Amino acid sequence: MLARYHRLMGDDVFFLTGTDEHGQNIERIAAEKKVTPKEYCDEVVAQFRGAWRTLDISNDYFVRTTDERHIQAVGKFATALLASGDVYRDQYKGWYCPRCEAFFQPEELLPEHLCPIHKRSCEWTEEENYFFALSRYQERLMDLVGETDFVLPETRRNELLGVLKQGLQDFSISRERVHWGVPLPGDPKQVLYVWVDALLNYITAIGYGDDEATFKRYWPADVHLMAKEIIRFHCLYWPAMLMSVGLPVPKRVFAHGWLTKDGQKLSKTTGNVIDPFDLARRFGSDAVRYFFLREGSFGADWDYTEAAFIRRYNADLANDLGNLLNRTVQMVVRYFDGRVPAPSGESTDADRQLVEPAAALRGNLERALEADALQDVLILPGSLVVEANKYVQATAPWELAKARKSGDEHAGRRLATVLYNLIDVLRLLGYAFAPVMPRKGPELLAQIGLSARIEGGWAEQMRIGAYPAGTVVKPGAVLFPKYQVEAN
Repeated sequence: MLARYHRLMGDDVFFLTGTDEHGQNIERIAAEKKVTPKEYCDEVVAQFRGAWRTLDISNDYFVRTTDERHIQAVGKFATALLASGDVYRDQYKGWYCPRCEAFFQPEELLPEHLCPIHKRSCEWTEEENYFFALSRYQERLMDLVGETDFVLPETRRNELLGVLKQGLQDFSISRERVHWGVPLPGDPKQVLYVWVDALLNYITAIGYGDDEATFKRYWPADVHLMAKEIIRFHCLYWPAMLMSVGLPVPKRVFAHGWLTKDGQKLSKTTGNVIDPFDLARRFGSDAVRYFFLREGSFGADWDYTEAAFIRRYNADLANDLGNLLNRTVQMVVRYFDGRVPAPSGESTDADRQLVEPAAALRGNLERALEADALQDVLILPGSLVVEANKYVQATAPWELAKARKSGDEHAGRRLATVLYNLIDVLRLLGYAFAPVMPRKGPELLAQIGLSARIEGGWAEQMRIGAYPAGTVVKPGAVLFPKYQVEAN
């Protein structure tokens, strides 16, 4: 959604996603499956790519940390890190979780040395590693996290400030007993810690190490999006390593919350999962994206139920938006032979109650996007849909049509204004929803007679009154068919 919005606004966008594929956990799972780590990764990557196609994800690049280009660039970065004076060799002793590939202080563990994230046993590890002097960056990181909006939402920033106030510990950047990883330059017995390797994807994918022009064009990143359990890596380890080699840090890191399903943690073992392929097949990818961005606050944890999905789909999309489009287009066909009339120029209180929030939509959306308030980006046009439906009821175009038929010229002018305003608002909604609904947004625009191609020119597209009167509407299929729940 963010990438599509910024493209629509004319921004130069590079939307990156991908897979980090090294580490002890991958090595272990591959051995259990009796395949090589690369074969196992290839299988998982195919599933991710299939899901992204099904969900119409518009990424510009898919990075794999097993790509040779990435590995070469990681070697270059590691060489610079070793030369910085911030890396030293020492003995490591501590509790390690193989699943999240992270070390924990004893006080961070749950009883019986359980990982606080996975609730599984951590392993006591002793080996000689290379360490990064994270403690040297205590003050700079405190300023970055505490004095800027580098970390959002506020709850995550406060969490990191708590970690910083306890004092930062240096962390190990290499492993001796792991073989599936990027070799550490100068010491073939060691591979880079998977989180060092993985974090570097943000810069290797845009040319660090082999394409300086593209790298400078897109770095520093405007925003990193990730789950809340890995903010320590992204907001402390990552900026410190960038500072160490003299590179700028990303402008913002936004940590999203966790999903549960029917009140339970998502788990493949218990079968308590959300199947994106099934949801896309039944409701369409646009509805899936709409629901997950609209239903819960992006930075908070929330619970998914299919009943909530169906309620939101039928209420917001089938009833409110879909019916608004259908009945407005049908009234233009019935009362003006399908050609959208010009407004009379007269304005009533009812008109202003619709037109004023419509005129404010562009600015409100831009402010919400700037703040990464993703739920608001859907609440704002959704509120305009509600106002438009209220406007239909308040103005009663069918009554105006009856009065016009009886010779009331004023009613005829009012009917023209009302239907023009509704079509013009639908135009705004088509553009505003298109980044979230890249299939249905263009379909909506096509039904009101406009090009289904969503292009630049954001300011003009979002200007109230820009719909060209005289355009012929083109009624089409129901935008969102109502979903009927089968009775048991």
